[in-house]
Amino acid sequence: MTLKPLILVPFLATPALAGSIDTAPPQVAPTAPAPVVMTPDTDWTGASLGATLGYGWADADGDAEESDEGAVYGVRGYYDHDFGNYVLGGGIEYDATDIDLGDAGDLDGIARVGGRVGYDLGKTMVYGTGGYAHATTDGGSLDAGSSDGYYVGAGVETYVSDNVTLNGEVKYNEFNNFDNDDLEVNATTTTVGMNYRF
Repeated sequence: MTLKPLILVPFLATPALAGSIDTAPPQVAPTAPAPVVMTPDTDWTGASLGATLGYGWADADGDAEESDEGAVYGVRGYYDHDFGNYVLGGGIEYDATDIDLGDAGDLDGIARVGGRVGYDLGKTMVYGTGGYAHATTDGGSLDAGSSDGYYVGAGVETYVSDNVTLNGEVKYNEFNNFDNDDLEVNATTTTVGMNYRF
């Protein structure tokens, strides 16, 4: 018997160790991240109180041909309801001023009761507004008194903290029912305001 077969016996009896007996962990396929559900940042539902400051231009026609401009400042209170994409609201406001209308006297102030329809952009709302307006005058040779009328306008309001918003508005106001039947007054106001929302 030769030695060659005996030398090979231990190697033939040993299992092959060319590969590891441990298996590689299975590869996990990458998964897409779970969708993030976006919730509205703000809810416009609720009451608000605010103060405004701005500028106005007024023209008197008829028995008084005069135009003037001056500062406008006022207060406002609103209640809004948020329907998701749209906001409906209503409120009252008063703007005081001292615009000189010549023989018609001074335009003392404009009171308004009306509504607004807005589009909810999250922390910002753009809106249109309109309704009933009442103007009062003081002095002047025409003794113009006061007049019912209407207003239309547009604005934007945005949150700057949890309960505080800033807004800007432009309004057109028209009055033709003064004690002097021939007097007509139209006024345009631009204002900025700060509001506390409850």
